[in-house]
Amino acid sequence: MNPLRLLPVFALCLALPAAADEARRAFIDEVVRTHGVERAKVEAMLGEARYRQSIIDAITRPAEARPWKAYRPIFLTDRRIADGRAFLAEHREALARVEAETGVPAALIVAILGVETSYGRITGSHRVIDALYTLGFHYPPRQSFFRSELAHLFALANEEGLDIPSLMGSYAGAMGWGQFMPSSYRAYAKDGDGDGRRDLFGSLPDVFASVANYFVAHGWEPGQPVAVRAQVAADAESFVAGTLEPKFEVAELSRKGYVPEGGIGHDKRATLVTLEGDAGPEHWIGFRNFYVITRYNRSPLYAMAVHQLAEAIAAGEGGRPAP
Repeated sequence: MNPLRLLPVFALCLALPAAADEARRAFIDEVVRTHGVERAKVEAMLGEARYRQSIIDAITRPAEARPWKAYRPIFLTDRRIADGRAFLAEHREALARVEAETGVPAALIVAILGVETSYGRITGSHRVIDALYTLGFHYPPRQSFFRSELAHLFALANEEGLDIPSLMGSYAGAMGWGQFMPSSYRAYAKDGDGDGRRDLFGSLPDVFASVANYFVAHGWEPGQPVAVRAQVAADAESFVAGTLEPKFEVAELSRKGYVPEGGIGHDKRATLVTLEGDAGPEHWIGFRNFYVITRYNRSPLYAMAVHQLAEAIAAGEGGRPAP
């Protein structure tokens, strides 16, 4: 083989590590400049990060890629509902206090913890720094987002005195009972127990206050509905809302043939959510509070699972999840 033909390949092999080093230096500069973290700390912690192929594998097959008929049975189980009711009963006083202060239902807070971590039992098996480093530097589709979250992790550790190498979380870098990303932890975490720290790993008062604060910050409307089933008229037009935001009046959706079950004001704003159920398409009218749940996780499947689990938990003994 002509050795000259190997020169472009050889040059590429040299260029790849150089580009990676440049990206690393630029990232460190950004963290130091934007978040005020000492360069030596960033370099030392970044040196602890390790690439994990299992994280790349996990992010390419998320549960939200499944249809609703396969997604719902993961979270709406007899055990998860029973455990949620027991958890609500055990922490009723603390949760009731947060509900009274914020207007966010206690059952909804519990449902978030149930879907995210099975009420604190499964908080993640990946080192957060490995997850964010792997996705921030080795996952091009969303590397800007995860690189930003990695920067927030360094800032968060600096602010809260967290030991970065010991932090465990999901394959996406979410952590604690409520699975907050670092930027969300910094922006929305609350000190619920008054000890001067925001601890989403070991303080349930902090966890409850923080989950509620996340919803309040994104526009939760106390006492308002989340979602209701739509009765579909025989002559309903084919309609795809194209957005989870409540941009349509209920009267407009009704004219299209999608009428909400129950008495809902026609001037209320909503969207149409269509899910693939066991018996075919399910059509739901989603209101502002449904959209707020999707700010926690942007999947409508996730929001519906949280909503239905919250309803089942709130129903108490003998209650059943929504059909």
